[in-house]
Amino acid sequence: MNNNENQSPSRIRELLNMLQSKAARRYIRITYGVIWNLTLLLLIIGVLAFSFAGGVGAGYFAAMVKDEPVRTKEDLSRDIYNYEETSEIYFANNVYLGKLKSDLEREEVTLEQVSKNLANAVIATEDEYFYQHDGVVPKAIMRAIFQELTNSSVQSGGSTLTQQLIKNQVLTNEVSFERKAKEILLALRVEKFFEKEEILETYLNVSTFGRNSSGRNIAGVESAAEGIFGKPAKDLNLPQSAFIAGLPQSPFGYTPYTQKGELKKNLEPGLSRMKTVLKRMHDGGYITDKDYSDALKYDIVGDFIEKKPSPQEKYPWVTYEIEKRSIEILMKILAKQDGYEESDLTKDKDLREQYMTLADRNLHQNGYKIYSTIDKKIYDKMQKVKDNYAYYGPDKPQEVKDPETKKTSVISEPVETGAILIENKTGKIISFVGGRDHKREQTNHATASLRPNGSTMKPILVYAPGMELGKLSPGTITADVPMTFPGGWKPSNYGESYSGLTTARNALAKSYNMPAIKFYLDILNQNPVKYLEKMGFTSIKKDHYTNMSMAIGTMETTVEENVNSYTTFANGGKFIDAYMIDRIETKDGKVIYQHKPKPVKVFSPQTAYLTIDMMRDVINKGTAVYVNSQLAFSSDWAGKTGTGNEYKDAWFVATNPNVTLGTWMGYDNPKSLKGTYKGLEYNQRNLRLWAGLANAAYKVNPKLMDPKKRFEMPGGIVRRSFCGVSGLLPSDACSRAGMVETDLFNAKYVPTKVDDSFINGKYVQVGNKRYAALPETPSEFASVGFMLNPVYFERIGGKYVTDPGLLIPKDMRWGNIMVPNAVLRDNGKVPAAPSATASGRGIAWNTHPENDVIGYRIYSNGRRIGSVRAGSSLSFSGAGSLYVSAVDVAGKESPPSNVINAGFSKKPEEKEDTPDSEDSTPPETKNPENTKPEKPKNEKPKNEKPNDPNDSEAEGDKPNVPADPEKPEEPGEPKDNSED
Repeated sequence: MNNNENQSPSRIRELLNMLQSKAARRYIRITYGVIWNLTLLLLIIGVLAFSFAGGVGAGYFAAMVKDEPVRTKEDLSRDIYNYEETSEIYFANNVYLGKLKSDLEREEVTLEQVSKNLANAVIATEDEYFYQHDGVVPKAIMRAIFQELTNSSVQSGGSTLTQQLIKNQVLTNEVSFERKAKEILLALRVEKFFEKEEILETYLNVSTFGRNSSGRNIAGVESAAEGIFGKPAKDLNLPQSAFIAGLPQSPFGYTPYTQKGELKKNLEPGLSRMKTVLKRMHDGGYITDKDYSDALKYDIVGDFIEKKPSPQEKYPWVTYEIEKRSIEILMKILAKQDGYEESDLTKDKDLREQYMTLADRNLHQNGYKIYSTIDKKIYDKMQKVKDNYAYYGPDKPQEVKDPETKKTSVISEPVETGAILIENKTGKIISFVGGRDHKREQTNHATASLRPNGSTMKPILVYAPGMELGKLSPGTITADVPMTFPGGWKPSNYGESYSGLTTARNALAKSYNMPAIKFYLDILNQNPVKYLEKMGFTSIKKDHYTNMSMAIGTMETTVEENVNSYTTFANGGKFIDAYMIDRIETKDGKVIYQHKPKPVKVFSPQTAYLTIDMMRDVINKGTAVYVNSQLAFSSDWAGKTGTGNEYKDAWFVATNPNVTLGTWMGYDNPKSLKGTYKGLEYNQRNLRLWAGLANAAYKVNPKLMDPKKRFEMPGGIVRRSFCGVSGLLPSDACSRAGMVETDLFNAKYVPTKVDDSFINGKYVQVGNKRYAALPETPSEFASVGFMLNPVYFERIGGKYVTDPGLLIPKDMRWGNIMVPNAVLRDNGKVPAAPSATASGRGIAWNTHPENDVIGYRIYSNGRRIGSVRAGSSLSFSGAGSLYVSAVDVAGKESPPSNVINAGFSKKPEEKEDTPDSEDSTPPETKNPENTKPEKPKNEKPKNEKPNDPNDSEAEGDKPNVPADPEKPEEPGEPKDNSED
């Protein structure tokens, strides 16, 4: 060992001596030079290569982005913040309803409204160097490029949050180097112009997060938080934040819900992703060990909310109606911004369609807040009444054809309904009923279904316009008998029942058709349809301006338009169009639409009030009296019932000083509603539903439905007496006849002429009909009284009257009044001899079969002892050989009847007539050829009524439009045997 130690220094000295030699020094110098030159060469080559590669890369990069414009901050801001956001809708009083249906549901929030855990989870998962880089991470980009070039099986993302934002909002999802180059360039510019918090906030709002519990696609963390956990993003806990942060990598792979809104059977992918996010948060120092441990144990599945019905599912009619009306409003706004007027949209269908499409897109992408007028509480109550109502009527069979197979099948079709409640002074649609079951039938029967409005047309097209034009007043008299109108049109009243002469007030209360049509003809040349136009009716057609049947409601309209028109009367004659959209705001609170009422003057306040006062009678003693027994409260209601042709529609519209409510019932495929169902007729069923809806609204808001005030009578209305025959100032004759009445008048149109409706005259009566006596009519069979002046008769519609004999009412006050043109025509023949029978103390006979017979003469032993008028009791008490003869309107007397021998001399029923000179001659003298009484052929059984062609009960032409066949209730408390 010592030998080795001694040898080592010796060898070192030998090596040093060698290196100090001249040859060694030369060798070392040459070697160093070679190595240095080689290193320098390699360094130069490397620099050149790097410069070349960089130049090539830069050139390639420049070539890829050469078409990309240099975007300013404003350009980038517009593109980045241009993302779709779902519009929200509200009930009245800012009560949230929900989001409108769209392909992607999104709700924008600020960074302050997002849980710190969620923001950290997103950064830890998607971009761990977010706060250090300037938009890109070169190392990550190089790694991604290398993996792409080598086709590596492991692909790690190289995109920062900024790059992902650019990809989602500015560029496309195209996979190419060119797109990537543009992404990098724009990411650098975004980082230059925007703060990190702005970038993060925008990313959180634009990223997609799969589906929510309704099965709808969602974007943005707020929609994700609400749609998955049922809470706002600011209230998310750590596990919930981690779950949502993990979704963007594979939104539909990790989402817990199916397209139907049901929980997936396999939730493991989403749960595993949540654990990955938690691990990265822990590794990044965002959470503690305890936080991490607790989060892993957390039962996140229990936080997933159950399927949440969308507004379209819970409030389908409301949602659709708000959406439709909002699109209409936005269409007009967008068109106006481009310089178009509303009239341009009406004239040009293509232009209208273009702006409707733009408005629809705006509504579903711009995140508007739409505030409606619908009162949620009243709406819900009314739907409950509608759903539980048991008196709609029976289902009826209906044939339907399958559009695909073309096969016909029979279904059971129910009675449908529509209703609407409008606030008068504002036009707000407070509530409505769209139908019975939206799943069965989606048509909104309150706003979209067109049906004939029956007699609810009378106040708005006949009576109010007639009073406005000075052509009628509540006390105006007209004929209510069968009439034949121009063109041979023969409508009828309900049940073909007529009242003779009647007032406009009574005709409206009882819904008589004849007076309404006659009044309408009086104003037809003054274009009364213009009043409908002013009141917002949109289904008016060219032929409606001349069609007489318009008076009884043959024009189709919606419940909304029909009910809306009645608010005109409550508003003193001013029409305020009904509306449902109160205002529309942008997502930042800017109001772009605010509804402003635009009153349209339609009628004077005097006309409006007189119409209201007449319609009060409809409810108090007319066709709607039944509703009084159903209402839970009392208010100053005025309204009108209506029935469509052949009973296919039932209507009732009523207004009080605050609101107007109307209902309609009918089958979608029109069928008759007539008939009793559960003890109620069709009109009562509709009235009962109307009352139920009114009661429901009253329970929610009594002040709205039952105002303390009544309709106030405006100035310019006076109460005056008038003749109940003519409507003119009472004459002496009218007073003596007891025909003076009183009613309200517009002071401008108070009658100034004295009644001229009566002239003295004689008449004969056969049954309940009166006819003018002829000059040759025997005076014993004629009555002296008053006859209606032919001029006045024409004024009340005499030229249309089919049978003037029906014109005089049965009211006892009309006992000695007759009408002109009611003539009993002589048949030109001598009446046949009547047939007599013994009757107690005298003689009896049957009604003569010939229509012109006006009375009978009774003879005893050839001497006339009495006379009996036609229509009276056909018997006579007397003694002796009795027989009877018939006398016609022209005074011709029949041969004597068979002789009846009676043994009584007392005549208790009749006082013996004193024959005058012209009537004292016995029949044998007047008819010498008939020396023996002859029994008439074809003798009718006793008490059988003859076939009188002038009789109202005789069969004749049936009316071709039996519109509004309404039967009023008897005055007093309506009887209701049905059960609720």
